Amino acid sequence: MNVFGIGLPEMALILVIALLVFGPKKLPEIGRSLGKAIRGFQEASKDFENEFKREAQQLEEAVKTPTLPDSQKIAITDATTTESNNHSKSSAQES
Repeated sequence: MNVFGIGLPEMALILVIALLVFGPKKLPEIGRSLGKAIRGFQEASKDFENEFKREAQQLEEAVKTPTLPDSQKIAITDATTTESNNHSKSSAQES
């Protein structure tokens, strides 16, 4: 078992030293505090990862669906309108 690059014998040694330094009454409180801190870090990490994935997905969608600048949209609309007007005029003249 290898946690954070520390094996089981090293973890046991750290636990014994912590027990000697802090005493048996204070050690559970320190363990709880450490557990809460690690849990909070994991939640923040997941939130950051989810936000990063969401932003990456939005960027991918923006790249997949290119949008035309307003000036090009207007030019296309004008060309379509002119083309349909010309088609209507030629149909009316043929009648």
